[in-house]
Amino acid sequence: MGKYEFIAPCHFGLEAVLKKEILRLGYEIVKVEDGKVTFTGDSDAICRANIFLRTTERILLKVGSFKASTFDELFEGTKAIPWEQYIPENGKFWVTKATSIKSKLFSPSDIQSIMKKAMVERMKAKYNVNWFTEDGADFPVRVTIMKDEVVVGLDTSGDSLHKRGYRKATVKAPITETLAAALILLTPWNRHRILVDPFCGSGTFPIEAAMIGANIAPGMGRSFTAESWTHLIPKKLWYDAIDEAESLVIRDCEMDIQGYDISHDAIKAAMENARLAEVDHLIHFQQRPLKDMSHRKKYGFIITNPPYGRRLDDPEEMPALYREIGDVYRSLDSWSMYLITAYEDAQRYIGRKADKNRKIYNGMIKTYFYQYMGPKPPKRS
Repeated sequence: MGKYEFIAPCHFGLEAVLKKEILRLGYEIVKVEDGKVTFTGDSDAICRANIFLRTTERILLKVGSFKASTFDELFEGTKAIPWEQYIPENGKFWVTKATSIKSKLFSPSDIQSIMKKAMVERMKAKYNVNWFTEDGADFPVRVTIMKDEVVVGLDTSGDSLHKRGYRKATVKAPITETLAAALILLTPWNRHRILVDPFCGSGTFPIEAAMIGANIAPGMGRSFTAESWTHLIPKKLWYDAIDEAESLVIRDCEMDIQGYDISHDAIKAAMENARLAEVDHLIHFQQRPLKDMSHRKKYGFIITNPPYGRRLDDPEEMPALYREIGDVYRSLDSWSMYLITAYEDAQRYIGRKADKNRKIYNGMIKTYFYQYMGPKPPKRS
């Protein structure tokens, strides 16, 4: 089993959370950059990273990097990569995505076309054939060019890792599973503390919290492209990773996680998604407006993604909504509140400056993760 280098992309601003997850799995960090973490591991890292990591979008097996400011340099650099070490003669290979930032080469379609030609030329010479059937396993290639530095990776995941497999029912403007998990991991919440999401939508925050609390690996219920790369990763490694994940699930845990929403359809979707994630017994969902939220328990957490501009029919409703959020929070003795929003005036109308504020890019939308920290509960004797 050789050592490989892997690239794990994530939301901008959440690299530290992903780094901590990778270290916890036992792998060595090579580099942390904007929107990605590079690490090293054996073949089993492909399986374990895909199954266990909650906050990355996919796992790329890095196959090469080089400088290229012309298409000739791109062709030669791609051709120099030892593709035959990764892709068998019957493998189906293509450049599924090309991203160029601050580089002289900027046309994704041209980058994809030239790299495919270079791969074909290399493999024709190595396999001594004139054409490829490409009727075997899939080997999608992803390339990023940043300031003329080309980084090439094979996509081991396939569908983005935010697709855990449980979210069949969705509502307008859902938060992704990977982002929700990362935001929860940024807070000091643990399964012994109550968590409420008063704008739960299709239930992503409560479901991800339940999975974290019960130690359910996010990739246990889905498949990955690299499962068919049996020449690189023996099937046994996938079975071992799943067995490891199964053995770590806390099956008898109890949690107080609640999800509220004003929409009946949202609550219906959330309940169905929780059932598919097999955490419905750990979450209480209820149709309830924000103003009716109250709780007798202390030291609880609100973790939520309230409406902001694009999610409200009338943006003029925003000040009143955020005032109401502030009023509800003030009524909850000793609670903490964490909310992600793109609304610039959130703190003003909540009526209090957040203790911490983290800028996070949700796709192309700049959002803020406002963190209002309540007191720590007394230590249990």
